[in-house]
Amino acid sequence: MALNLLVMFTHCIEPGVPRAAGPAAVFPEPEFKSIVSMTFVLAPALRRALLLLLVLGILPACSFHEGVRPQVYHVTRPHIEQVESHQFAIGKDDSIVGRLATVRLREGDSLSDLARHYGLGFEQISAANPELEPWAPPAETVVLPLRFMLPEAPRKGIVVNLASMRLFYYAPGKKGQDAQVLTYPVGIGKEGRSTPTGLMTVDRKTAHPTWYVPESIRRDHAQKGDPLPAVVSPGPDNPLGDYAMYLSKPSYLIHGTNKPYSIGFRASNGCLRLYPEDIEKLFQAVPKKTTVKIVNQPFLVGTQDGMLYLEVHDPHEEMDGKRLRQGLVARLKQMEKKQGLQLDWPKVEEALAQARGIPVPILTGSQSLEQVLADALPLDRPRQLYGQPSPPALASEGWYIRAAETPDEGSARRLAAMLNHQGPRIPAQAVLRDGRYQVLAGPYPDAKATKAAAKRMKIDLEIKGEIVEPAQRVSMQGELR
Repeated sequence: MALNLLVMFTHCIEPGVPRAAGPAAVFPEPEFKSIVSMTFVLAPALRRALLLLLVLGILPACSFHEGVRPQVYHVTRPHIEQVESHQFAIGKDDSIVGRLATVRLREGDSLSDLARHYGLGFEQISAANPELEPWAPPAETVVLPLRFMLPEAPRKGIVVNLASMRLFYYAPGKKGQDAQVLTYPVGIGKEGRSTPTGLMTVDRKTAHPTWYVPESIRRDHAQKGDPLPAVVSPGPDNPLGDYAMYLSKPSYLIHGTNKPYSIGFRASNGCLRLYPEDIEKLFQAVPKKTTVKIVNQPFLVGTQDGMLYLEVHDPHEEMDGKRLRQGLVARLKQMEKKQGLQLDWPKVEEALAQARGIPVPILTGSQSLEQVLADALPLDRPRQLYGQPSPPALASEGWYIRAAETPDEGSARRLAAMLNHQGPRIPAQAVLRDGRYQVLAGPYPDAKATKAAAKRMKIDLEIKGEIVEPAQRVSMQGELR
């Protein structure tokens, strides 16, 4: 089933990226013919749902510590607040922090690469750019949704909005200074194991934690043929990453991950996970006994400089979206009546229909969404995106896994990008031979490592790859994608 979903997803949108020729090692024509060559066209919402199912294979583990996201960027307008810092002063009557920005993609970038570099989650950046294929988009300008609506909750301690998949930490303010908020993207509990809402506290903090695997998770992995030990020591195979904060509700944590590209997905077993570079900063900033308020608010209403804004996220599957929408409309009508406001109801309907996760003004005479996006701050793309995987070099003596073969370049590029963003990474590339594209995972140093990667590919993504030994290789000129 998951492979069929992968097949459908990889054919949704053609990226239209120019080809780049180069030397490649290729292999004999296999008997294996991937059904990736099938073609389907999917609606955006379904496409996102299928993508989520795909990435669930990426998402339940944690690993290496990669340091702190670099904070030096080139902006085209001087004297503007560094929108990527995610630390903001907040006024008493304001509900929005940050500023929208844009950046132009380069060939080989994915939305996941931009999301991590700029401190966003996958769903955040995908919802803000619904017209772009996320894994192999064309070299176009991308909206960075770096403007955030604060959840409707007391501004104290940690507040997490599951709907927007963001954490907000209200640092204790110093006397005479403006209140400050830090905000980071999070990964949250998958459907059936949702992250619980309510009030908790940080009971204890541990660097380099040991993971005592819950029996339910061990049972799930055993059923997939992937047995787990009862205890996982600190290190690259530990799904808690390098830092963990244990909450007062038993079995729930805020922690790092060895699967950084799972941030912004519903993929955990209920815990909240952060990018490795973000959990380090949060861990250092948050004292024990800090309150943690978890809410699920897909429709956020707030003000800034006297303007009323609405931020909309798709309600989660287990929520009653129709009832929530009716409640929002009733609330807005009440505000309109009591405060003497005049709402632009077509803008409200547009925001609800698009669910782009961007605060938009909804009073009569206010800016349209197009005008809001036109005012976004253009950023220069840095030379290197933080954490972006580099294409693996083809090794003449390496072992490989042929993950797929297809006549469609776009499908091959997308599958290779997905594999490169697994956790831990499965290095992959698309190679052209005789008019068809082979997706090759590797190189691996020996048969043992190759078989282990092939097993993980099958368990996580239900892709039955074909192992290609060095002796099977046929050397010739090809085109690397």
